[in-house]
Amino acid sequence: MEYLADYASFLAKSVTVVLSIVAVLVALAVLRSRGRGQSTGQLQVLKLNEFYKGLRERLELALLDKEQLKAHRKAQAKAEKAQKADRKTGDLKPRVYVLDFDGDIRASAVEHLRHEVTALLSLATAQDEVVVRLESGGGMVHSYGLASSQLARIRQAGVPLTICVDKVAASGGYMMACIGDRILSAPFAILGSIGVVAQLPNVHRLLKKHDVDFEVLTAGDYKRTLTVFGENTEKGRKKFQEELEITHELFKDFVAHYRPQLDIQEIATGEIWLGQAALSKQLVDELKTSDEYLSERAKTADLFQLHYAQKKSLQERVGLAASGILDRVVLTWWGRLQQQRFW
Repeated sequence: MEYLADYASFLAKSVTVVLSIVAVLVALAVLRSRGRGQSTGQLQVLKLNEFYKGLRERLELALLDKEQLKAHRKAQAKAEKAQKADRKTGDLKPRVYVLDFDGDIRASAVEHLRHEVTALLSLATAQDEVVVRLESGGGMVHSYGLASSQLARIRQAGVPLTICVDKVAASGGYMMACIGDRILSAPFAILGSIGVVAQLPNVHRLLKKHDVDFEVLTAGDYKRTLTVFGENTEKGRKKFQEELEITHELFKDFVAHYRPQLDIQEIATGEIWLGQAALSKQLVDELKTSDEYLSERAKTADLFQLHYAQKKSLQERVGLAASGILDRVVLTWWGRLQQQRFW
């Protein structure tokens, strides 16, 4: 009886904790849904020249003695004065706008990319440059189609576009990268994967084994081709494969349009290549990291990093803080639960 009482007490505590967690999650969902429609964003601008200058000055301070530092700073001041004089006579330094795109499967970063592109195109000229530090393994066709269209706006405006790939630009990521006038890649970055893939499970036989019927009603021969629960047919598979092939052809045409130097039949096999091999295939134009390229450009141009940040409402900030607390509570509770199970 004592064992049953202890078990009942433990069960009651567990149910209470679970219900509390569910209540908190519901409250968070309500808070976030209320704040989402009211959220606004703002464009943040960071001058990277100052960032690089700060790194250099910190190192100089640590390595040079007092006399060396004084002479070095005097020479720098003289060079900066000469640059200012050049600007007064109309010899202005070009601007380089730096954007970052870290792509997930839904290319959700396009929500800030679209605003960043709109902002820079209001000032950028053909003497300027846009550098996109791109990282993406690809994802949904329509999402990366929209992201690629944002970069195409830069090309259409006649502003030079350079894409830097330090880690990966594959599939939809390469679809974006190929729009650049130049593609720079780190030696071991992953590029390519010019192909289309789709997969889904089918549990029809499992349902049938347990006498469960699943009805799919459609109007139109190909409203549904393959399904998860229904019985798939050869006709549906054939149509689905045809749609994949059509998408692949559009992908190939898109890449070939922006990089006509490619042997599209050779590289549009879904394969991937590391940077060094990608250079030999002409998937990229030069092996160089974004850090190397931008530090070089900082010597002759003004570099501005743009980031459109979504401003979170009070409800959203409270929700995020509560989410962090909830995570810690759940982990603590789970640890104690494991102790009660085994001890």
